[in-house]
Amino acid sequence: MPNSQEERTIRVMLIEDKREIREGLATLINGTIGFKCCGAFRSMEEALERGAAQEPDVALVDIGLPGMSRIDGIPPLLEKFPALLILVLTVFEDDDRIFRALCAGACGYLLKRTTPSKLLESIREVKNGGAPISPEIVQLFREFTPPATPAESRLSPQELRVLQLLVEGHNYKTAAAELGVTIHTISFHTRQIFQKLQVHSKSEAVAKALRNRIVN
Repeated sequence: MPNSQEERTIRVMLIEDKREIREGLATLINGTIGFKCCGAFRSMEEALERGAAQEPDVALVDIGLPGMSRIDGIPPLLEKFPALLILVLTVFEDDDRIFRALCAGACGYLLKRTTPSKLLESIREVKNGGAPISPEIVQLFREFTPPATPAESRLSPQELRVLQLLVEGHNYKTAAAELGVTIHTISFHTRQIFQKLQVHSKSEAVAKALRNRIVN
């Protein structure tokens, strides 16, 4: 029977082809209380074949891998591990690649120059329902994406505020606290946002909000 400390530990799976980066991340995660590296793989194929026994909570995934690379590897990974939360960690920072990764099912998108403390914080955010994105990427979307379409502008002021909080990385609980409302209210607004934006997940809503400049 696991003790309470083990139950709180976030189990992280690494999918990274560069050994020095993979080993460095494993050392960081295993050396931090509350985290455990439960598997480190060089490719999507290796993770799909051997990762099931590890029971990961979060996967840090490079989308510039050999073999089954980039965005194509995310859907089969989620099919194999339905409860897995995927956090992309990569050098790529073009808006189309980011948008497609988030729409494919990634919960967040970080650049490899992210500091160790911010990386660990982002893993916690993902586990708690957040959608962390590197500030440089948020700025990239703001500078190079078109304004919202009329359909997207039908979001109410409250829905826009909730969407803004989701873009900032809030989960339902912290968004509710920020607005002084219940989690049920945030959930209701989020369902309305999904319907109006024609998306199916929080990460996809965040991606569309950034790409179409629906929020600032």
